[in-house]
Amino acid sequence: MPQIPVRNPRTGKVDAWIMPPISADLSQQCDRLRLAQPAWQSAGLGQRIAALQQWKHAIQQHSEPLIQALVADTGRLDISALEVDSVLSSLDRWCQLAPELLQEIEKPTAIPFIHLQQDSVPYPLVGVISPWNFPLLLSLIDTIPALLAGCAVIVKPSEIAPRFINPLLDTVNEVPELRDILTFVEGDGDTGAALIEQVDLICFTGSIKTGRQVGEAAAKRFIPAFLELGGKDPAIILKSADLDLATSAILWGSVVNTGQSCLSIERIYVDQAIVQPFTEQLIAKATQLKLAYPTLNDGEIGPIIAERQAAIIADHLQDAINKGAIVQCGGKIETLDGGLWCYPTVLTGVNHTMKIMTEETFAPIMPIMPFATVEEAIELANDTIYGLGAAVFAGSTSEALEVGDRIQAGAISINDAALTALIHEGEKNAFHYSGIGGSRMGAAALKRFMRKKAYLIKTKPVFNPWWYV
Repeated sequence: MPQIPVRNPRTGKVDAWIMPPISADLSQQCDRLRLAQPAWQSAGLGQRIAALQQWKHAIQQHSEPLIQALVADTGRLDISALEVDSVLSSLDRWCQLAPELLQEIEKPTAIPFIHLQQDSVPYPLVGVISPWNFPLLLSLIDTIPALLAGCAVIVKPSEIAPRFINPLLDTVNEVPELRDILTFVEGDGDTGAALIEQVDLICFTGSIKTGRQVGEAAAKRFIPAFLELGGKDPAIILKSADLDLATSAILWGSVVNTGQSCLSIERIYVDQAIVQPFTEQLIAKATQLKLAYPTLNDGEIGPIIAERQAAIIADHLQDAINKGAIVQCGGKIETLDGGLWCYPTVLTGVNHTMKIMTEETFAPIMPIMPFATVEEAIELANDTIYGLGAAVFAGSTSEALEVGDRIQAGAISINDAALTALIHEGEKNAFHYSGIGGSRMGAAALKRFMRKKAYLIKTKPVFNPWWYV
């Protein structure tokens, strides 16, 4: 099987190669994990928590090589460090929550002599296929709760950002109990497709196109598929909103990680009475941000990670300009020392005939469209095949909630933006083509890796009244 080249997003050069496993090797890895999973499950939650806390310590001890690998993967420093910190926090959070969430339930039933005992059984082997925009964080967002549930897990990260795999495996190998039931494999879409044929449950984060293929393959095998797909999140700014707060929140929600996030704000609808001051404030703030070039510490905006994404961004921008959009700042992709960069961009004069308003762009681009009535704003926000998240800004929480209630999306940030990146307690489901399956936030994120099992126990030696006489 040929090696796969890995491009450095800061230089544009291929400086690494990965080797996907041949079919027999992948099968052997999955067989090894399956063989070890029953012992991991029967060891009990306490021992699983102890193992994950050991893993947390190993990650802390080896955080520097992990961060450096993420920098090479993504071309940005601060968010790479934040990814590591977020994983450490996630390990603590799930270890604290798991004992309560995984309690067995015992209770009487409607029939006095029948008692119910509720149990849950983990899926033996979970497969995770993760994307390139947050390589570490999104490879573990499903993995950690699955491990605590008692599953074995095999992860196939994106071939675009795979360098973190080896330093992360070094930390896994420091925890004997963990290395038997968790591994990461290199590879591209072919390896991902082969993985689906080997596991009992699949978690996928990525595009709608690939997500459809994953869902169809899982359906053929009759296994659950949890698909977290694309987004085109809208923000609605009502006339009563605090413009300083709204522009700051939307700027962050639109350009953090260079806009390479499924929960980025990608469409902005502003009451026509305030659209001019809103736009002026957003432009003023956007133009203060700088590229993280020529060094990692020079600015806030990192490079475009995936070369193929740069082509999509350029196409969306040109399509918008051709159809009458006006570039207020930014507006182009620049090549610097081989890396591809996009300045924070504000567009006006946009409409829903443009790709920039209807297709996922994954860039630090903020297209602004005025609305005359709240009804129009809601209609525009819902005019999409996506439904991941949204944001509403208003002078009062109640006013914002009234609008948010009518937006067809799973997570609505009120007087803020992209809060699901930081707040993990709220369960949410994707609407429309943004995904399918149980919530990866809140208690459901752990429970979806368990199959519920009911024991219906007769407590008295009596004849049931529905038996034949």
